[in-house]
Amino acid sequence: MNSQATSPAPPNPYFVLGAAIVLPGSGHVVLGVPVRGLQFLFFMAILAWVTAKIAPPDASFIGRHAGGVLIYALSILDAYKIARIRHAKWVHNTRQGGDSASGDPQADL
Repeated sequence: MNSQATSPAPPNPYFVLGAAIVLPGSGHVVLGVPVRGLQFLFFMAILAWVTAKIAPPDASFIGRHAGGVLIYALSILDAYKIARIRHAKWVHNTRQGGDSASGDPQADL
C-alpha cells in the first residue's frame, strides 16, 4: 500500500484555457478560485468603461475597450498558468519513485 494518499488530478490545463477564453472568469471557477475570477471581471469592466470614456469616437470597438481587453487577456494567461503549475506539481508528486534518488535535478532530464 502506498504511504502517501494520491490527490485527485487537477483539471486539464487546456480545458481551463478553453473555459477562460469562452467565458471570462470561468477558468478560475474551474480551478476553484472564483473570487480571483470575479476580481478579474470587476477590473475588466472598470477599465473597459474608463477606456471607452477617454478613447476617440472614431476608434474601433477593441480600441474603445482596450483596458478591458487587456485584463481579459491577462485573466486567460493567469488561469492557464495556475492550471499548468497545479498539473505539473500533480505529475511530479504522482510520478513513480517521487524525487530522483541522486538528488541531481538534471538526472531526470
